[in-house]
Amino acid sequence: MKPIVTNGRSRGLTLIEVIVVIAVVVVLVGVILPAFLQSGHHDGPYCSNNLKQIGLSFRIFANDNDNKLPWEISTNDGGSREYRYAPNSAFRHFQVMSNELSTPKILVCPEDRKRVWSTNWVTGFDNQNVSYFVGLNASETNANSILSGDRYLTGNRQPTNGFLELTSRDTIGWTKRYHDYHGYVVFGDGSAQRLERLDSAGLQRAVRESGVATNRLAIP
Repeated sequence: MKPIVTNGRSRGLTLIEVIVVIAVVVVLVGVILPAFLQSGHHDGPYCSNNLKQIGLSFRIFANDNDNKLPWEISTNDGGSREYRYAPNSAFRHFQVMSNELSTPKILVCPEDRKRVWSTNWVTGFDNQNVSYFVGLNASETNANSILSGDRYLTGNRQPTNGFLELTSRDTIGWTKRYHDYHGYVVFGDGSAQRLERLDSAGLQRAVRESGVATNRLAIP
């Protein structure tokens, strides 16, 4: 085998060359990463699917309970009425629908980093395992009533003890977090649960056209 002959000029990178390479990489990351993050909110469709399942579960529950939603039925009969005014009790209205929802994992938006999935409906299950509010004035007979939606709301009113009460005169919108000033809302359409992706103006309009004087939202 013939020996490999080199000219002896092979060398490593100089300090200046290393600095140049690092600078180029930093510039590329600075250009590509923001574009990638903005292009995406890739978990939006998953959040939409979660709320579709939540809407369907409310519908199934109502069909099995004389067209009544959980907070219209006593806890003695499998509902959550006694928690309707209990502080920080949004999770209770989902908890009673464990059979319809099947898994508590669908109650967390994948983009909601401040909430965690629960593995069961009992041990430790609370508002920290829920990303979606509950509209306690929703009904099966009012198609425009607000049933559920993303929790990251902002406006002239702040939640008190886990409740946000909105009239048509109040301002309401979405924060930038999670869906970039948009959010998903499920309406109380008795014929088929209606899900919409709304911007802040659309949410304001939905409150105004909800058909109720005050929308009482249980915020997790």
